[in-house]
Formats: sequence, C-alpha cells, structure tokens
Amino acid sequence: MTEVAPGPILVIGLGCRQGCSAVHLIALIEQSLDKAGLALSAISALASIETKQHEPGLLQVAAQLNFRLEVFSAEQLAPFSSRLSHHSTIAFEHTGCYGVAESAALALAEQLGDGPASVLITRQKSSAATFALACARQKPR
Repeated sequence: MTEVAPGPILVIGLGCRQGCSAVHLIALIEQSLDKAGLALSAISALASIETKQHEPGLLQVAAQLNFRLEVFSAEQLAPFSSRLSHHSTIAFEHTGCYGVAESAALALAEQLGDGPASVLITRQKSSAATFALACARQKPR
C-alpha cells in the first residue's frame, strides 16, 4: 500500500480594526475561501499580530473555528515584508508591519510547516478587516 502524502498546512492570517465583529470576520473568511474553492475544514491554524491578541472578534472567531489565535510581534513579521502582495503604509503606522494578514499567515505556516511558506490567497480586504491564506508543506513524520 502506498503512503499518501499529507496535505499542505493552510494558515489564515487576519488583521482587523478595533471592535471588528466575529460575524464580519467569519463572512470575510468564508467569502475568501469560497472564491478560492477551499473548505474551512482544510484550515490548520489562525494568526494575527500581537497587538490584536485580546481583540474580542478575533478571539470569538478562533473559538468558533476551534483554533488558538497565534500572534506575532511586528518584529517577527518584518522579515516577511518582501514577500507581501501589498505594502500598506496605514497598517505600518498602526502596527509597525506593512501587512498583518499575509505576514502573520506566512509566519505561522513556516513555524508549523517544513520549509518556506507561500501566500495562497493574497490580501482580501473588507471595510474593517484583512484576510490572507498561506500554505506550507507538512513536516515529515
């Protein structure tokens, strides 16, 4: 019997304005995944920037999706700047990071995976949040 290679690690990165609701974030996630033809069940983890670690909407999304919200400092996200599809000066002014969603997704995908991660769904923006999806290969067992 041949062994089936495990699927990729898929990590959602989220950025949001203060007070953004879980309903708004879930709608952005579902819309973005639907557009890409991906199921929510394929997602491995959820990431953001540490300044959002106590944001009620993000915490509610993590609980609803049964993920711990993994957060990174702006310094940890800075090395991913050259790999972003968009550099937001507004995000940088507020967080010290040029793109929270893509950077956080890449950072966690690389932490969980084997080798470099890549952005699978570039930054999707709503009125109050950003979404991105990064993927990495599973670590060998």
